[in-house]
Order: sequence, then C-alpha cells, then structure tokens
Amino acid sequence: MKFRTFATAAVVMLAGLMSVQSALAAEVTFTIRNNHPNALEVELYSQDRNHVWPGGGEVYVLDDGDAKSMALSCKEGENICYGAWIKGDQETYWGVGPNNAQSCTDCCYTCTGGTTETIDLIQ
Repeated sequence: MKFRTFATAAVVMLAGLMSVQSALAAEVTFTIRNNHPNALEVELYSQDRNHVWPGGGEVYVLDDGDAKSMALSCKEGENICYGAWIKGDQETYWGVGPNNAQSCTDCCYTCTGGTTETIDLIQ
C-alpha cells in the first residue's frame, strides 16, 4: 500500500512539473521582408538568456524582395530582438545588428505566441 501511494504521488508530481514546463514554453513567429537591393543576413537574439536563432553559426538569408517567416520556440515572456545586416557588410544594419551589439527602440518583441507584424527592412 505504501508503494502505491508513493508511486501515485510521484506521478502526480511529475505531471505537475510537466504542465509548468509546457506553460513556460511558447512560440513566436517573426516575419521580415527585405526591401533593400542587397541580400541580408538576420539573427534573432534573446535579451533574457544567452540564446540566438537560428544558432549554430547559421543566419537566415533574405534575398532582395524576399519575405521570411521564422518560427521560434521560446520561453513565455522572453524578450527577443532582431538583428539584420547587408550580407558581407556588417556596418549597414537594422535592429540590434550583428552579434546583438547595438541598441534599438522598436526591434524587440515579447514571446507570447502569435506572429509579429511584417518587419520591412529598407534603405
């Protein structure tokens, strides 16, 4: 009888932890359009933890005129900023730029689910 009570309590506790964990997980989709005549590279940076999308030394590439939707798995309430720059020219940038090195006033979004408005990157 003691074992059954312990096992039931463990299952209930595990289920509770799993529901808390999934409540903390969210998704947000960034939609970015390149209205610049050159190809752009884009990364998305968490401002709350050391995390970058797409990660692994990769970047999202948007050719001239391209629009791309990037779905991110993130933590509920996490603040995420975009950084974009001309491919091969990191001196011309939008948002927080390459490596999250700049500041911005309107390039960050909170991970609460849903999709950002289309972010137009122009000259």
